[in-house]
Amino acid sequence: METYEEKIRELAEMLITADGLEVVLVECLKMKSLWLVRVYIDKEGGVTVDDCASVSDKLGDVLDVHDVPPGQYTLEISSPGLDRPLHRDKDFIRYCGSRIHVRLLEKLEGRRDFRGELTAYEDGAEGKVVVLVANGETFRIPREKIARANLEYTL
Repeated sequence: METYEEKIRELAEMLITADGLEVVLVECLKMKSLWLVRVYIDKEGGVTVDDCASVSDKLGDVLDVHDVPPGQYTLEISSPGLDRPLHRDKDFIRYCGSRIHVRLLEKLEGRRDFRGELTAYEDGAEGKVVVLVANGETFRIPREKIARANLEYTL
Protein backbone atom coordinates (compact mmCIF):
# COMPACT_ATOMS: atom_id res chain seq x y z
CA MET A 1 0.00 0.00 0.00
CA GLU A 2 1.32 3.42 -0.95
CA THR A 3 2.09 5.81 1.93
CA TYR A 4 0.97 9.44 1.99
CA GLU A 5 4.60 10.50 1.47
CA GLU A 6 4.88 8.32 -1.65
CA LYS A 7 1.59 9.59 -3.09
CA ILE A 8 2.48 13.24 -2.40
CA ARG A 9 5.96 12.74 -3.95
CA GLU A 10 4.37 11.21 -7.05
CA LEU A 11 1.89 14.10 -7.41
CA ALA A 12 4.56 16.75 -6.74
CA GLU A 13 7.01 15.24 -9.24
CA MET A 14 4.35 15.26 -11.97
CA LEU A 15 3.79 18.98 -11.32
CA ILE A 16 7.32 20.32 -11.01
CA THR A 17 9.77 18.31 -13.10
CA ALA A 18 8.84 20.23 -16.27
CA ASP A 19 9.98 23.41 -14.47
CA GLY A 20 13.42 21.93 -13.82
CA LEU A 21 12.66 21.29 -10.15
CA GLU A 22 13.09 18.05 -8.21
CA VAL A 23 11.48 16.71 -5.06
CA VAL A 24 14.19 16.03 -2.50
CA LEU A 25 12.09 14.77 0.40
CA VAL A 26 8.46 14.59 1.51
CA GLU A 27 7.51 14.40 5.18
CA CYS A 28 3.92 13.85 6.24
CA LEU A 29 3.33 14.13 9.99
CA LYS A 30 0.02 13.66 11.81
CA MET A 31 -0.43 16.42 14.36
CA LYS A 32 -3.23 16.62 16.94
CA SER A 33 -5.90 18.11 14.67
CA LEU A 34 -4.27 18.28 11.24
CA TRP A 35 -1.46 17.01 9.04
CA LEU A 36 1.85 18.76 8.48
CA VAL A 37 3.13 18.15 4.96
CA ARG A 38 6.72 19.26 4.22
CA VAL A 39 8.07 19.09 0.70
CA TYR A 40 11.71 19.94 0.06
CA ILE A 41 12.47 20.97 -3.52
CA ASP A 42 15.64 21.86 -5.38
CA LYS A 43 16.94 22.80 -8.80
CA GLU A 44 20.26 23.59 -10.44
CA GLY A 45 21.43 26.88 -8.90
CA GLY A 46 19.01 26.59 -5.96
CA VAL A 47 15.35 27.40 -5.44
CA THR A 48 13.86 30.84 -4.90
CA VAL A 49 11.00 32.03 -2.73
CA ASP A 50 8.96 32.37 -5.95
CA ASP A 51 9.66 28.70 -6.78
CA CYS A 52 8.39 27.65 -3.35
CA ALA A 53 5.28 29.84 -3.63
CA SER A 54 4.47 28.51 -7.09
CA VAL A 55 4.86 24.88 -6.02
CA SER A 56 2.79 25.53 -2.90
CA ASP A 57 -0.09 26.96 -4.94
CA LYS A 58 -0.07 24.17 -7.53
CA LEU A 59 0.51 21.29 -5.12
CA GLY A 60 -2.06 22.53 -2.59
CA ASP A 61 -4.77 22.42 -5.27
CA VAL A 62 -3.75 18.91 -6.37
CA LEU A 63 -3.62 17.58 -2.80
CA ASP A 64 -7.11 18.97 -2.17
CA VAL A 65 -8.50 17.22 -5.26
CA HIS A 66 -6.88 13.89 -4.30
CA ASP A 67 -7.66 14.33 -0.57
CA VAL A 68 -4.08 13.45 0.34
CA PRO A 69 -3.55 13.53 3.22
CA PRO A 70 -7.18 13.18 4.30
CA GLY A 71 -8.63 16.14 6.17
CA GLN A 72 -6.96 19.42 7.07
CA TYR A 73 -3.27 19.95 6.52
CA THR A 74 -0.58 22.61 6.55
CA LEU A 75 1.69 22.57 3.51
CA GLU A 76 5.30 23.76 3.77
CA ILE A 77 7.51 24.00 0.68
CA SER A 78 11.19 24.83 1.11
CA SER A 79 14.69 24.29 -0.17
CA PRO A 80 16.68 21.45 1.38
CA GLY A 81 19.13 23.94 2.89
CA LEU A 82 22.84 23.58 3.54
CA ASP A 83 22.27 20.43 5.60
CA ARG A 84 20.34 18.79 2.76
CA PRO A 85 18.77 15.44 3.66
CA LEU A 86 20.08 12.40 1.80
CA HIS A 87 17.12 10.15 1.29
CA ARG A 88 17.20 8.45 -2.10
CA ASP A 89 19.88 6.28 -3.69
CA LYS A 90 20.68 9.05 -6.15
CA ASP A 91 21.30 11.48 -3.26
CA PHE A 92 23.99 9.25 -1.79
CA ILE A 93 25.59 8.73 -5.22
CA ARG A 94 25.45 12.44 -6.09
CA TYR A 95 27.13 13.57 -2.87
CA CYS A 96 30.01 11.09 -2.75
CA GLY A 97 33.05 13.04 -1.61
CA SER A 98 30.97 15.26 0.71
CA ARG A 99 30.92 15.40 4.49
CA ILE A 100 27.77 13.88 5.95
CA HIS A 101 26.14 13.13 9.29
CA VAL A 102 24.37 9.79 9.65
CA ARG A 103 22.04 8.82 12.50
CA LEU A 104 21.28 5.11 12.82
CA LEU A 105 18.17 3.29 14.01
CA GLU A 106 20.35 1.11 16.24
CA LYS A 107 23.96 1.11 17.39
CA LEU A 108 26.73 -0.02 15.07
CA GLU A 109 30.15 -0.56 16.64
CA GLY A 110 28.83 1.02 19.85
CA ARG A 111 27.45 4.25 18.36
CA ARG A 112 24.48 5.67 16.49
CA ASP A 113 25.97 8.88 15.09
CA PHE A 114 28.64 9.02 12.40
CA ARG A 115 30.21 12.09 10.81
CA GLY A 116 32.71 11.89 8.00
CA GLU A 117 33.26 11.77 4.25
CA LEU A 118 30.85 9.79 2.12
CA THR A 119 33.29 7.86 -0.07
CA ALA A 120 30.96 5.36 -1.78
CA TYR A 121 27.45 4.01 -2.06
CA GLU A 122 27.55 0.35 -3.02
CA ASP A 123 25.47 -2.75 -3.49
CA GLY A 124 26.60 -5.12 -0.76
CA ALA A 125 25.77 -8.75 -0.14
CA GLU A 126 22.91 -7.68 2.14
CA GLY A 127 21.73 -4.59 0.22
CA LYS A 128 22.84 -0.98 -0.21
CA VAL A 129 25.81 0.17 1.87
CA VAL A 130 27.02 3.69 2.72
CA VAL A 131 30.81 3.84 2.99
CA LEU A 132 31.93 6.60 5.34
CA VAL A 133 35.45 7.58 6.38
CA ALA A 134 35.79 9.29 9.76
CA ASN A 135 39.13 10.07 11.40
CA GLY A 136 40.93 7.68 9.07
CA GLU A 137 38.58 4.79 9.88
CA THR A 138 36.21 3.31 7.27
CA PHE A 139 32.66 2.35 8.23
CA ARG A 140 30.30 0.30 6.06
CA ILE A 141 26.80 1.24 7.10
CA PRO A 142 23.82 -0.75 5.81
CA ARG A 143 21.32 1.65 4.21
CA GLU A 144 18.33 0.08 5.95
CA LYS A 145 19.87 0.92 9.36
CA ILE A 146 19.99 4.66 8.63
CA ALA A 147 17.30 6.72 10.36
CA ARG A 148 18.51 10.03 8.89
CA ALA A 149 21.39 11.25 6.77
CA ASN A 150 22.29 14.86 5.96
CA LEU A 151 25.04 16.81 4.29
CA GLU A 152 27.19 18.47 6.91
CA TYR A 153 27.82 22.14 6.32
CA THR A 154 31.43 23.15 6.91
CA LEU A 155 33.15 26.48 6.53
